[in-house]
Amino acid sequence: MKIAIGSDHAGFPYKDPIVARLKERGIDVIDVGTASTASTDYPIYAFRVADAVAAKHADLGVLICGTGIGMSIAANKVQGIRAGAVQSAFAASAVREHNDCNVLCVGSRTNTLPEVLSFVDAWLDATPATGERHTKRIRMISDYEGGNK
Repeated sequence: MKIAIGSDHAGFPYKDPIVARLKERGIDVIDVGTASTASTDYPIYAFRVADAVAAKHADLGVLICGTGIGMSIAANKVQGIRAGAVQSAFAASAVREHNDCNVLCVGSRTNTLPEVLSFVDAWLDATPATGERHTKRIRMISDYEGGNK
């Protein structure tokens, strides 16, 4: 498995520990930046990660900013991306199991690093959406996104 990861300046302090956790799990990582806490624009990194996942250069993506919300809004503009901002391990599992979330978005200002690492683990350990009720809903979203309203 390969995961693309990116952060803005607010999320940067959490990026390397998340990368380390992913590598501990045997996951290859594509780091798209940023490389410091110098102020930067989060959409740059959200689009880089989302584009990597949409183009199948990465299987999944992880984005970190202050809340995860801005990253999720930007990433969800890329066709085929289902980015979810989470603030609990339960939500991290649920976005994978119910929504087949392919980009996890977390916040460095809303959660501690140990919490965020638990979210990453919960998301990765969850079974991607299965069952007709979940796949039907995901298909509805994809169809609408693709112009098949």
